[in-house]
Amino acid sequence: MTDVEILRYAAFSEHESGGNPAGVVLAAAGLSGAEMLGIAADVGYSETAFLTEDRGNGVYRVRYFSPLAEVPFCGHATIGTAVALADRHGPGTYVFVTDAGEVPVAVDEHRRATLTSVGARVAELPEDDLRALLAALRWAPEDLDTALPPRVAYAGAYHPVVAAATRERLAELDYDVPALKALMTGRGWTTVQLVWRESETRFDVRNPFPVGGVYEDPATGAAAAALGGYLRDLWLVPGDAVVEVSQGADMGRPGHLTVTLTPGEAGVRVSGTAVPITG
Repeated sequence: MTDVEILRYAAFSEHESGGNPAGVVLAAAGLSGAEMLGIAADVGYSETAFLTEDRGNGVYRVRYFSPLAEVPFCGHATIGTAVALADRHGPGTYVFVTDAGEVPVAVDEHRRATLTSVGARVAELPEDDLRALLAALRWAPEDLDTALPPRVAYAGAYHPVVAAATRERLAELDYDVPALKALMTGRGWTTVQLVWRESETRFDVRNPFPVGGVYEDPATGAAAAALGGYLRDLWLVPGDAVVEVSQGADMGRPGHLTVTLTPGEAGVRVSGTAVPITG
């Protein structure tokens, strides 16, 4: 594995010190799953993307690994990988065949990429699961924004969406790592999407990710897509809304994600820039 080229990109930021860093391996055809997991653990980012097959015409098979496990879909690594391809082959549209389905990504000449997720959907969060989730987060029921009911949202991976009543509650992230990890593992949740609504279409979010071996994810494209589906399906925003999401400021890695809902489109579009990490 010593000759594997590992690129590093910061997604959802115009600066390498912001957003969410992702590892990118553009030539991973000869790697086993165990080898990819080992590389992801060595890289240490929340995810590393591996292009395991070039199917021609801009279509690639992609797998995603956190330091602890493979995940079906990762938004920020998708954005970073698409920009890495554009840096080598030019702007255009690439199609990633993921474990969750096909995800097209359009990249412009300014390193801004837009992915379109697989179909998004929302399910109830059972009361027992909500109680266990709040206990693991060390939140009380009165910490919740009653206008944004807790749900489990999906747009390639599953994420509970839990809304804080105040920005102060969101800022005080201090969860029980073993308890939250066990709950998430048992339910198949990838991250927890904690949100605070600044205005109708502006949100601050945070994403605990203990199942991936990361305390918190700095900018989470898959969860942003799931949030878009949640807002659409619960009629909390117009069907053609553009939602601005800020994430990572509490960690010192500010990032910005744009979520676009398109009438008649089952998927959700998530846009942001990515830049190479050179340091």
